[in-house]
Amino acid sequence: MAEASTKTKHELGPWSLDDLFPGHKSKEAKTAFDNLEANVAAIEKARDQLTAKISEKVFLALIDKIEANNRLASRVAQFASLWYSADTQNQDAQSFQAKIDQLMAGLQNRTLFFSLWWKALDETNAERLMTASGEYAYWLRQIRNFKPYTLTESEEKIINIKDVTGANALQTIYSAITNRYTYKIKIDGEEKELTREELMKQVYSTNPDMRAAAYQELYRIYGEEAPILGQLYQALMRDWHNENVDLRNFASPIAVRNLHNDIPDEVVDTLLEVAEESSSAFQSFFKLKAKLLGMEKLRRYDIYAPVSESKKEYSWQEAVEMTMAAFADFDPKVEQLAWRVLKEDHLDSEVRKGKRGGAFCSSGDPALTPWVLMNYTGGARDISTLAHELGHAVHAMLADDKNSLNYHASLPLAETASTFAEMLLVERLLENEEDESVRRDLLFSQVDNAYATIMRQVFFALFERQAHAMIQEGASVDELSAAYMKNLETQFGDSLEIGEEFKWEWVSIPHIFYYPFYVYAYSFGQLLVFALYQQYKAEGDAFIPRYLELLSAGGSMSPEEILTRAGVDMRDPTFWQGGFDFVAGLVKELEKLAN
Repeated sequence: MAEASTKTKHELGPWSLDDLFPGHKSKEAKTAFDNLEANVAAIEKARDQLTAKISEKVFLALIDKIEANNRLASRVAQFASLWYSADTQNQDAQSFQAKIDQLMAGLQNRTLFFSLWWKALDETNAERLMTASGEYAYWLRQIRNFKPYTLTESEEKIINIKDVTGANALQTIYSAITNRYTYKIKIDGEEKELTREELMKQVYSTNPDMRAAAYQELYRIYGEEAPILGQLYQALMRDWHNENVDLRNFASPIAVRNLHNDIPDEVVDTLLEVAEESSSAFQSFFKLKAKLLGMEKLRRYDIYAPVSESKKEYSWQEAVEMTMAAFADFDPKVEQLAWRVLKEDHLDSEVRKGKRGGAFCSSGDPALTPWVLMNYTGGARDISTLAHELGHAVHAMLADDKNSLNYHASLPLAETASTFAEMLLVERLLENEEDESVRRDLLFSQVDNAYATIMRQVFFALFERQAHAMIQEGASVDELSAAYMKNLETQFGDSLEIGEEFKWEWVSIPHIFYYPFYVYAYSFGQLLVFALYQQYKAEGDAFIPRYLELLSAGGSMSPEEILTRAGVDMRDPTFWQGGFDFVAGLVKELEKLAN
């Protein structure tokens, strides 16, 4: 591949999935299904070899087969997911996604015997095999961490099958319902029908009435649907509790996510406690913003309001060039990797009805460049989103020498490269922007983003923890909504006023429906990046090799080991407090600018 250039032309548009399969009925797809069946049959034949005395050679040969099959399965599942995400109203895509969910559950059940045997193996032989397993060692150790929470083979199979038509189906229904929503709002005197992404652009408007109208319309729709969406949430969380607490005996609902992340419960508790106690840093910021906006008190509608009259927008080409230039300034390799996503048409950037909202990066087989979805509407925040998701992609590509079983970083570390990339972009924008009003907006948006990534996510997690307990006590949707309002009141204190319609905000947050307790990973990642970025500013280029090594580890070792190598003690409360001290410092800088 030729050396990348920040002047390379790239058009706003959809992605291509041809590097996975030309289509769901293609010859290549059919071959993949046939190969999956053959691979699983070959793995099944090895079942009789699984004894305590199995040789290292035979054991590793079997894992190689499992890894190869995992690569192929990830391609099939990724194609289904990406096709559906590109058009959630496409009935063929919906049906294919359901078919693949069913297929994967069946294949997983047929190979379930390996993980069950591995968890039950005595410690001496397990250590013998792990010592000989090289790059597979951490993956194998993490499987054994789930030994106390594992059921019998028949019970595990029942759960896998049940999830396809149970929790997975409910999540698909939530996605199909919410992604068909459109919103009507008057802009310049003309009523327009908008997608959620287009509507949310208005919450950054300089017009306070427009900001209020956007939020009111959003929660008017979600409020009307809340009785149904809330029931979906209750059912999903009962399912989570029934399986993980009642059947598997996890200590709490959040402990399940913690073990998957390989983060000790006490570390997560410390993070949440320090964050809750440090909410005053952001409350001070909101009071400062109210002063600059000429308001006695900020409203919840106004937390992302720009502090100047700048309405600057950026073309897609400008967004691409600025992002790539920020990456190139840091390290040319980072820029070149990011360009792969665009050059291989693995980016879906345009806004379309029916397309999944928000943004994400999807990586599966390490041999393939990741795919990125976003909905670009032209604001500076959209450029940050581009940098964020391409940061995820770079993280994955730096670890592409790993096997598919230890390729993906633990969720809290998975936000490291993405958040770091945003900070690189903001720094470059500040250096090159001559318009003082835009510069001030960028500085304020940096704290806005820190709020959205740290405090907002922490309080989502705190609400989840409360909601799970309330649902077990039979709480209604209205009672959950009342609890969410109290959550907001604690979060914001006396720094702003909260409209009654925000009680429905929780039913509009996809993450809590799809991935319980996922959200604290954002807080973890942002606070970690603050620490790393301060190291970068202090050390300069000497920091870069160590940082890239951290990303290149992927999921090949525990988060604690990766962070220890980077000089971070995640068990120390002062580490987390340091992140909030950094935010407080930013607020003080802004107070100086305001005077």
